[in-house]
Amino acid sequence: MDLVLQYIGLGVTSVFTGAEGGLWLMPLAMVVVGVLVGILVGATPGLSGPFAMAIALPVLVSIFGYSNEALYPVLGCLVGIMKGATVGGAVPAILFNTPGTPDAFLTTLDGNPMARKGLGRKAIQTAHFSSVMGDNFSDIVLFVAAPIIAVGVERVLGLPEKSALIILSLCFMAAVVGGAPLKGLIGGLLGMFVSLVGSTLSGNGPRLTFGIPELGGGLPLTSCVLGVLVLSEVLISIEDMRNERRRQTTPPEAPEMGPKLTWGERGRMLPGILRGATIGTLIGALPGIGTTTAATLSYDTAKRRSKEPESFGQGNPQGVVATESANSAVSGANLIPVMSLGIPGNFAAVFIILAVETIGDFAFGPQVFRFTPIREIEGFDTILNKDLVMAFGLFTMMVMANAVNWTVGGFLMGLLGYLVRIPKDVMLPVILTVSLTAAYVQDGGYLGLLSACGFALIGYALRRLDISILPFVIGFLLAPTLEGLVRGAYTASGGDALFLVKSPISLVMLALSVFLLVRMVRQARRA
Repeated sequence: MDLVLQYIGLGVTSVFTGAEGGLWLMPLAMVVVGVLVGILVGATPGLSGPFAMAIALPVLVSIFGYSNEALYPVLGCLVGIMKGATVGGAVPAILFNTPGTPDAFLTTLDGNPMARKGLGRKAIQTAHFSSVMGDNFSDIVLFVAAPIIAVGVERVLGLPEKSALIILSLCFMAAVVGGAPLKGLIGGLLGMFVSLVGSTLSGNGPRLTFGIPELGGGLPLTSCVLGVLVLSEVLISIEDMRNERRRQTTPPEAPEMGPKLTWGERGRMLPGILRGATIGTLIGALPGIGTTTAATLSYDTAKRRSKEPESFGQGNPQGVVATESANSAVSGANLIPVMSLGIPGNFAAVFIILAVETIGDFAFGPQVFRFTPIREIEGFDTILNKDLVMAFGLFTMMVMANAVNWTVGGFLMGLLGYLVRIPKDVMLPVILTVSLTAAYVQDGGYLGLLSACGFALIGYALRRLDISILPFVIGFLLAPTLEGLVRGAYTASGGDALFLVKSPISLVMLALSVFLLVRMVRQARRA
């Protein structure tokens, strides 16, 4: 226990210590900025936290550069955006029946009826209280569960088992994301194929570069993810605006806000918050399932357990409590597979991984929580597990973001109703300009710009074919890791081509992967 406390202290110290060893408050400032930006983005219909994180990452890198010290303010801002966006999405959902983010869709069912009854302020404060409480609950589970899982995996799984685990994760994600699992699998395989561009790990020269020397180092990750996630969504929005008839609508008027939420009412919400946060945490710990599933399951559970189920959808505060506590709990739980296994579960986790791996010399995975006895080692600064210190630094910034959400978030949420009035034809050119500039600055000029544009077309095609882009992005990110593990396991086995089926654990994982593939094919035939 003393060793764990020492590492926690080192992680906290690393956040607030600058290059000269002096007090450094830039990470705290960037956490505040990130939460404020996240709430603003969440309260703007059509935008989302991952959307803002994709644009913010290259901008932050251009400001702070590449170093271990620069990682903390960048991570602080990204974590703040992730948490703030989930909270802010409830504002337009409640006041104008227009969810700011997909997470807040179910909040409209009871939040907007409350606002129409003159209880808009109480509904917003209910959403804020439930959201932040659910977020705090999942963070506590993350802090406890991630080290336990990572230590267990590190002790039990070798190279073949880790390879099989990534294969199983990709199959599982394809099976649960979207309405067409087979399409999700195709998207994941396409992402893995595209990631092969660049030099081979064996050092035998470039592959799939078509004679372009600039591609010898591989495609720029940040620009490619920016293109497939953000720019493709901009293209879809522009096309939808062009195809739909112009409807002259007047800006919605904010309803009467009404009284504040009392502390007695907050206390009566706690059982519902605990139930929703538990559901959200369990769902969030599974890669790829997402916030919508967690909110739906939590809402249905709360309705079934209520003494007045008919009041749900008519302005019952417990409906807001169920959805907001569940979808916010997903954000912390989604980092459990990231930090313990190195496997991202959603888009927000993707950008956390990109920041860690591109800015500093860190990497997520089971090795992160390998505790080294620092007391017995002289000159431990050179032998210390720096990944573990970074992990506790990330935990520190998540606690800071929660504190900002508690204090500033509730005040700011009541001032954001006007953001729903911003028309798309004003927002989209700004988003497009910032995204292209960020891609140009982040990844070496025209290579980053052209990569972003090329992946924007890929993302546009995937969206129009109703193929989820999450398996594509996860496959694109995990393919190099899988290739390295397979090569290492093959070499360690002495060139045995059957190394994956020689281990009982990897054999079970491969059997589950085959089961998921068969299930996908059967679902596709029935459809």
